[in-house]
Amino acid sequence: MPSNIVLVTGVAGELGGKLLARLGNNPDFERVIGVDTVAPDKTVLQRMGHAEFVRADIRNPLIAKVISTAEVDTVVHASCTAHPAGPGRRTAIKEVNVIGTMRLLAACQRSPLVKKLVVKSTAAVYGAGARSQAVFTEDSELIPTSSSGYAKDAVEMEGYVRGLVRRRPDITTTLFRFANIIGPETDTVLSRYFALPVVPTVFGYDARIQLLHSSDALAVLERATLTDKPGVFNVGSEGVLTLSQAIRRAGRVELPMPRSVVPSVGKVLRGARVVDFSADQVRLLNFGRVVDIAKLKDEFGYIPRWTTREAFDDYIAGRGLRPVLDGGKLAGLAGKVLVAAATGQSR
Repeated sequence: MPSNIVLVTGVAGELGGKLLARLGNNPDFERVIGVDTVAPDKTVLQRMGHAEFVRADIRNPLIAKVISTAEVDTVVHASCTAHPAGPGRRTAIKEVNVIGTMRLLAACQRSPLVKKLVVKSTAAVYGAGARSQAVFTEDSELIPTSSSGYAKDAVEMEGYVRGLVRRRPDITTTLFRFANIIGPETDTVLSRYFALPVVPTVFGYDARIQLLHSSDALAVLERATLTDKPGVFNVGSEGVLTLSQAIRRAGRVELPMPRSVVPSVGKVLRGARVVDFSADQVRLLNFGRVVDIAKLKDEFGYIPRWTTREAFDDYIAGRGLRPVLDGGKLAGLAGKVLVAAATGQSR
């Protein structure tokens, strides 16, 4: 039987909002509460059934009062941001990821009624590099690519989760490490990157990219809320695309660049408020990352409906991306502009 009173964090985001609406239309739940610092999208508010929205900041210790007063027994922590799509305030995002998680889990620990915790994490905790494993399992070492990026936040967050599991072994805890999520309505670094008319890449690299359709991400969060499936699970689609294959499928123009220029180009795109390229993302696009989902299928009991290729094609169709015309001329012009801007910025 599902739990009676559920609290979902991060409901202003696409995944958290859709989960709130999905659970809010399930009559088995006595109460469903969504919390965030801003309200969910209007479409979520219109479709969330008997669910309710409470404006609350998980960084504030008062989140404990929300949990205790409502007698919450299940918490779904979906607010962690692995890679903001556009330039955001790094300090504020880190506070939500790290301090917010710490406050939330402390509240869960203190409440004797909380019996289930579901956490959205990211496969970025494994890092990406020349010496990385070809395929990561849940037992692989967590090595974020930078000491200050969003993946490092996720490693810290997972440390807090492990601490709670030790102190409250009676809480059924499920943690998902999601591959890069993509879909028609998903706004991420990759969804913006592949929508660029000219896509900058690195000479000599053609990374393997594994994706996850947003509907599969939603489905596993919902299943973990409805049933007891404790453990850590990689979540990704079957199959991979190389970076060059993905660019061609999207009808974009690839613009290979020297590796030394790419970070500066990332700064130009971030400064233009186009794509927030972090060091984590640049390394992912150089080296790729693939996770093993055998445990998801065998122990959790979920087989993703969309392959990586199908998920990417659905993103292309949903965004209405059309092949870029006069690609050669456009690539030449864009290359000159980006390199000139990057060179000027790096001086």
